[in-house]
Amino acid sequence: MVDPPHPILFHFSRKCFRPPAMSRAALFPGSFDPVTNGHLDLVLQAVRLADRLVLAIGTHPGKATLFSADERRAMLEETCGPIARSAGCDFACVTFGDLVIAAAQREGATILIRGLRSATDFDYEMEMAGMNGAMAPDVQTVFLPASPIIRPITATLVRQIASMGGDVSHFVPPSVATRLKAKFAGTSGN
Repeated sequence: MVDPPHPILFHFSRKCFRPPAMSRAALFPGSFDPVTNGHLDLVLQAVRLADRLVLAIGTHPGKATLFSADERRAMLEETCGPIARSAGCDFACVTFGDLVIAAAQREGATILIRGLRSATDFDYEMEMAGMNGAMAPDVQTVFLPASPIIRPITATLVRQIASMGGDVSHFVPPSVATRLKAKFAGTSGN
């Protein structure tokens, strides 16, 4: 008895062919206010999963941010763009003010990247993944665990430390540390 062919392989004229690889686009949404080493960690992981990575900057009128959307885009392009390009992954930055899933669909993304630092993140992200899956079953949420060394880093804590004159150089890329220092120059009371 002959085993059936592998489901991915097609046999024609005694030659084995694989169907062409499907292009995969991933959307990584966030406020990125500011870009942290945690964001870079997730980008390093995400570029191995997709041919195109889109970083989607959330812009919500009711949420005050330290950096404008244009400043956040510039930070992402200068810190994450080179990572993606060196991995052979197309890279783009967009803004969105509606549902993350709507942004993913506009960008043709079939993967939604979400980072996990803790069990608390997991619980919240599971709820979001369930809702997003119900609204757009063609978009798969992929959870990426944060590397242990960057798990405590949050953009909120980075902003707080920087606003009080603290050194954030261990938590953000050098260019972002410079931007934070300039943003808070003369306001920390030091």
